[in-house]
Amino acid sequence: MEEVYDVLVVGAGIAGMTAALYSARQGLKTLVVSADVGGQLLLAPVIENYPGLESVRGFELAQRAEAQARAYGAEVVFDEVQEVRREGQLFVARGLYGEYRALALILACGKAPKELGVPGERELKGRGVSYCVVCDAPLYRGRTAALVSWGYHGWESAGVLASHAKKVYWVFPGERPYEDEEAVGSLLARGNVELVPHAQPVEIRGSGRVEALVVRDRRSGEEKVLQVDGVFIEVGYEPKTGFLRGFVELNERGEVVVDKECRTSQPGVFAAGDVTDLPYKQAVISAGMGAVAALSAYRYVMELKGRRVAAVSDWRHIRPKREGAGLKLSLT
Repeated sequence: MEEVYDVLVVGAGIAGMTAALYSARQGLKTLVVSADVGGQLLLAPVIENYPGLESVRGFELAQRAEAQARAYGAEVVFDEVQEVRREGQLFVARGLYGEYRALALILACGKAPKELGVPGERELKGRGVSYCVVCDAPLYRGRTAALVSWGYHGWESAGVLASHAKKVYWVFPGERPYEDEEAVGSLLARGNVELVPHAQPVEIRGSGRVEALVVRDRRSGEEKVLQVDGVFIEVGYEPKTGFLRGFVELNERGEVVVDKECRTSQPGVFAAGDVTDLPYKQAVISAGMGAVAALSAYRYVMELKGRRVAAVSDWRHIRPKREGAGLKLSLT
């Protein structure tokens, strides 16, 4: 028989992990399903506006949140959810590697990097095609890579990549990649960054792994083949909520519509973080929404089990306690 959880959280960014932490602390059997841990936090070299932490790397904050959620019993499975559906009182999430069932569902899948939509991109994703310089740049030490990006974020990413790679092609659509010429000049002074202006990527080539990026000059139409070991694509983010269409209400931007208790249009389904229609996209706001969604899910699950909850607090002192190979909680 398939295992049934009290709460299933889709996504493991700061919203998802906060939701998992609060859900597990309330004593609910909690599962997090996500392709990675951290989400957009992984793209933040330094976060300086998260209360209580003067300065923290995005990757470090993600690790801390994961460890804290796991310490209180939340389980984490690495999978990419393709579909969600309702079966009676249960919600089912279908991933690439399995199906997961729970009484309540929290959508915290954030936003995903935009794709170029060129031949070879999807086939070589994870095999030389990356959407996160901060995550994967160290893998290209002594190798050649192309970066498709522009603006301040592009400049910052190019600098990180140049610190590892032997050669970096910085590909961008305009005359200049970033308006701060002094900053660009300091980057070029390193000697291993080459600008590729007026360029439109048209194909990523490779047999099993990335071998080349083909770009077309937007003025002349001439194509050029860049021999590279990897292609980094950082051109913005968008909600990837197509799998939720018809299941919960989405707005015109594809964001999940929620109320002040993080409830969606589907009873028993809650949402938090950047995937929602709240206009402010900040880590601390996503964390707060994750807590709200979890407490709302707790109330929903308790009512399903015949226990009405008027208000939910989390003031109990709960110590994670390890006994043998397992993890148990003790109340003090």
